Amino acid sequence: MSILKFTLVICTIAGFWQPPSWSSLYKHIIYKIYALFLISSFYLFIISQFMNIVLNVDNSDELTDSMYMMLTVFVAGYKQVCIWTDRKTVRMIISVLTDRPFKPSVSDEVTIRDKFEKRIQINTLRYLTFVGIGVVSVFLSSVFMDFMKGNLTYKAWVPFDYSSPFRFTLVYINQMIGMSMSGLVNVACESLIFGLLLHTCCQFEILEYRLTKIAQNQDVLRDCIRHHNLVFQFAYTMNRMFSKIISVQFTVSMLVTCSNLYRMTMVKNYVQIIPLMLYTGCMLIQIFIYCWFGNEIKLKSVEMTNSIYNVEWLTLDVSNKRSFLIIMKRSMFPIEFSSAYIITMNLDSFVVLLKMSYSSFSLLRQAQE
Repeated sequence: MSILKFTLVICTIAGFWQPPSWSSLYKHIIYKIYALFLISSFYLFIISQFMNIVLNVDNSDELTDSMYMMLTVFVAGYKQVCIWTDRKTVRMIISVLTDRPFKPSVSDEVTIRDKFEKRIQINTLRYLTFVGIGVVSVFLSSVFMDFMKGNLTYKAWVPFDYSSPFRFTLVYINQMIGMSMSGLVNVACESLIFGLLLHTCCQFEILEYRLTKIAQNQDVLRDCIRHHNLVFQFAYTMNRMFSKIISVQFTVSMLVTCSNLYRMTMVKNYVQIIPLMLYTGCMLIQIFIYCWFGNEIKLKSVEMTNSIYNVEWLTLDVSNKRSFLIIMKRSMFPIEFSSAYIITMNLDSFVVLLKMSYSSFSLLRQAQE
């Protein structure tokens, strides 16, 4: 089974992962044009929203109404550019999983990796389905409530008169492309990150399996120590790579969640509440994914100490017992992913985010009253 096969297909559609097989100049140019089209659609949407805030917004209601989608599309464009510029590093991280000692060497280890690959694919498909439902609900409500009436879904500043049907349709399509593709880019980016997190957990499980075979061949213990150190290095490389994305996502998710909660209290047409609820749910799931799998890898790295106790270490010689102590000592300091080395990615951080969002929402409500 290939590493992150389904996730990388989504990344290809999202415009920041050109398949290695597309090596010809023709395919290279076509994919570059496609990626530039998506990036330009994102930033045209962002600029029009930002200029609308600067020139036309006069109160907090209009500000929250204009900002939430602008921030979402901004984060999507930011993620796309970050991964595209660092794609060589991402390819290197993925390729490490196909080389020794990360590569499974026996059928039982292959089974462990396939189990995690299947879990990654299932979670990616679930996340894609949920975001897809949210995007479709926003699109349908937009068509029947805005487009049919000649209104844009999101208030925007446009440097030309778009009153004619053709120009209005172009501006409307640009907004729909920005909204839809931002959802797809977010799914691709989050799936890539939590896929690599789960593969880190997979390496701990493979290492645990190899340690159970120490009694049969004590010479492989040195390789297990090296494998353990390389897993920690792999995790730290990932954290440095994606911390700039996660920190921006944490900040924007808190702002958008607060904004959407405020907008839901102000909506009078209850048909509009459903897309807002689904959209808010998608934003919360984005952060929950980071926190859940970050917490899981932390627990998995600490479990190594308990796994060593289950090994028949009493039958080993003194040198190998000392080697086990090295692994146990290293396992006392768990792997913790962080957002710009400030917010740790665990379930406690998710609760803190919810509290901060609700506090900001309450403050906004009091200021309005």
